[in-house]
Amino acid sequence: MRQATQGNITIDRLHIHLGHEPSLFEAVQNISLSVEPGEFVCLLGPSGCGKSTLLGALAGHLLPSRGTIHVDNQPVNGPHPDRGLVFQHHTLFPWKNVLQNVAFGLKMKGVGRQERHERGRELLMLVGLEGFENHYPSQLSGGMKQRVEIARVLINHPRVMLMDEPFGSLDAQTRLMMQQLLLEVWARIKTTIVFITHDIDEALFLADRILVMSPRPGRIIEEIRLEFTRPRGAELVTSPRFTDLKRHCLALLHPREKGLPLERLSPLGGVPTTRSHFAM
Repeated sequence: MRQATQGNITIDRLHIHLGHEPSLFEAVQNISLSVEPGEFVCLLGPSGCGKSTLLGALAGHLLPSRGTIHVDNQPVNGPHPDRGLVFQHHTLFPWKNVLQNVAFGLKMKGVGRQERHERGRELLMLVGLEGFENHYPSQLSGGMKQRVEIARVLINHPRVMLMDEPFGSLDAQTRLMMQQLLLEVWARIKTTIVFITHDIDEALFLADRILVMSPRPGRIIEEIRLEFTRPRGAELVTSPRFTDLKRHCLALLHPREKGLPLERLSPLGGVPTTRSHFAM
């Protein structure tokens, strides 16, 4: 696995307010964190906790109320191809075929047709879609559309890849397959990834580090460093250590239900307001 030299993220005392008076509210509160080049970080928390708001600020689509965001010591003042964004629902152009969708970013940069199509085919091979260059989005499954979406972002060689629950709409089997594919692609390109999820299993399977967020206003309440060996396979999710960490995350997200067996814990709820640390 090659080592990344770009993609360092530094967030310092970040506050984000949304809406307008009199309905103005604080979505993100006093977040400070750093992400190393090539690191895979998951933001884990309940719906509405500010995960997507924080990602939007990293992408440059939202301006902080206070605080700063830097990528490789450069302030984030707006969107940039160096920060690629992948959403839960694909944003492919339905009138363009797969290759045209993937190569679109290079077309906007003025790259010639032959070069951008060559690079597009390379990315499609990387995500396992060789042979589908001339298909249209309507002819693809959900997982295949997300592969195209990932390839379209990667063709710009982003320093940072921002992923907002990209597999949330997929069935369980396809979701696991896409998680494994993402890890394989990331191992080869080694870009920095910030991945949003409310799924504990997904965060534990993917990340180098999990940052657990509180309910709104979103704050980082715990950092969990994961030392599972890579590459990771499906057998990881049944290991005793994985189960222990899942219980720990559930206790954070369900403080009133701490100690209940996994099968009796309800969907994600509230989290405690004090910060702690759980090392592997």
